Amino acid sequence: MIRIAIVGDVGSGKTYIAKLFGFPVFNADKNVAEIYKKSRLVYKKLKTKLPEYIVSFPVKKSHISNAIRNNPRNIKLVSKIIHPVVRKRMREFLRKNSSKKAVVLDIPLYFENNLNRNKDIVIFVSSRKELINRALKKRNKSNLKLLKKLSKLQLPLEKKKKKSDYVIKNYFNKADIKKKVNIVKRQIFL
Repeated sequence: MIRIAIVGDVGSGKTYIAKLFGFPVFNADKNVAEIYKKSRLVYKKLKTKLPEYIVSFPVKKSHISNAIRNNPRNIKLVSKIIHPVVRKRMREFLRKNSSKKAVVLDIPLYFENNLNRNKDIVIFVSSRKELINRALKKRNKSNLKLLKKLSKLQLPLEKKKKKSDYVIKNYFNKADIKKKVNIVKRQIFL
């Protein structure tokens, strides 16, 4: 099984591009949202560490956002609780899909959390800042200030780009991006 990791800036189109590959996708952000909705254990741990912010189950993303906005150090507390659960889900996803030709990993902190393996194929999604900001403004409940704080947790984009095997430039044109994904896909599976 080939592991294809999609990395890039917040709002660069990683999730959309991950789906275009046509293989099973592990979406870390989607898993985090599901954990907040369904895991009472995570809720209890968060409530213990952040009692002034986490007030009810299921955990609301807005409460996590407020905790981080009011004290950026809270991101480390949240990460220590949520990342092990996400890793476990990723291992289950990989085990479940081990017979597939390939899987796609849509994990914003892929390098930062040392999830990369030597044989992984890493694709960096590049886009102009003004296009990213326009796309982020269209998202529901997108908080640009919080996203900027979260993007500071990431490696500099140039380092991610250098560590990547392929670069896909995203101009947010669906036909164009589909062509680019198909080109990369052909190169991977030669």
